Amino acid sequence: MKQRRVWTKWFYWFTFAVAVIIIYKTLDNFTEIRDWSSNLLHVLMPFVIGIIIAYILYIPSRKIECFYKRFKKIKIINKRARGLSVVTLYIICILLLMLVINYIVPIISSSVVDFVNHFQDYYNIVIEKLNELPDDSILKSEAVTDAVSQIGQIDISEYINVEKITEYAQGALSIATGIFNIFVSIIVSAYILLERGEILKFLKKISYAIFEGKTCKNIAKYFNRTNDIFLKFLASQLLDAVVVSILTSIAMTILNVKYAVLLGVLIGIFNMIPYFGAIVAVIIAGIITFITGGASQAAWMIVITTIIQQIDANIINPKIVGESLKISPLLVIFAVTIGGEYFGVLGMFLAVPVIAVLKVLVTDFIEFKNMKRRVKVGIGDTEK
Repeated sequence: MKQRRVWTKWFYWFTFAVAVIIIYKTLDNFTEIRDWSSNLLHVLMPFVIGIIIAYILYIPSRKIECFYKRFKKIKIINKRARGLSVVTLYIICILLLMLVINYIVPIISSSVVDFVNHFQDYYNIVIEKLNELPDDSILKSEAVTDAVSQIGQIDISEYINVEKITEYAQGALSIATGIFNIFVSIIVSAYILLERGEILKFLKKISYAIFEGKTCKNIAKYFNRTNDIFLKFLASQLLDAVVVSILTSIAMTILNVKYAVLLGVLIGIFNMIPYFGAIVAVIIAGIITFITGGASQAAWMIVITTIIQQIDANIINPKIVGESLKISPLLVIFAVTIGGEYFGVLGMFLAVPVIAVLKVLVTDFIEFKNMKRRVKVGIGDTEK
């Protein structure tokens, strides 16, 4: 027993010494390690993108697979339901992508170019409207006039024009997502969707090899719950954004609002950020409509957009999301504020599922502690 303790002590100090040496060497060769990590990340990026694509497409792939499995009498379809679902899904995605590239992108790009070319005219209209206001108006305060003057000094054509957009697109294509990388990402995502059952079984075997049975069950439990929350949130928010974009674009087109499709897509994208996104998008769209179409058209646009957002918040979104995220609005606002402050727009978008997962963990921890306390109290009572 004594000899075992000695060996344990020596093993502890040996492990500690090795850890110190590793940390020292890491810090001493930090530049080389950083470069190596950067190169490794660049090589693995197509696989990372493929995993993200597969993750987003998992729910529609599963639903299409369930549809094919209904054909129980046709064995060839029933047996190959998963493969057929993946092929069908990618055909649908390609068709939708072609539709967006051929019809939506040209409208949005022409609206952006037109807005940039007339930016100075719109700025002059804003200045004229401000000058017409009485001196005691809140819109003539020092903060507003300074903000407007700073906007006027921006040469937006330097940042957004046809040549620059082309340069950005070419640069992004050559650096981040080359043709080969895109191809690899698509292949990786397809294989992940096809072999997701085998992948999950392999991960489960690894967890059972490393951890004890109870720990493995907890890992599987919280992995499934976290995965369910993120999948439902991402899929529902993307679908909801598309629905809101279409409805808003149609409504604005009927109202003859300039840049209707561009503003509709903007509102749909911003609507993915809970609470704040919808408000910010409507304000931006209202200002642009006020400048391009006058106060009456802007008022109608705000009213119609608000009605659409209320329909979305009370009917469409609950139908899409269901009851997957039961979170207090106050907690959502808190999470979005913190996420935006530290992680920007992406943090605002992912704040809701992250806080939902944290809520699950905290709730289960509290229930576990309370249950243990009740058991102890019960034992104490019986002993008395």
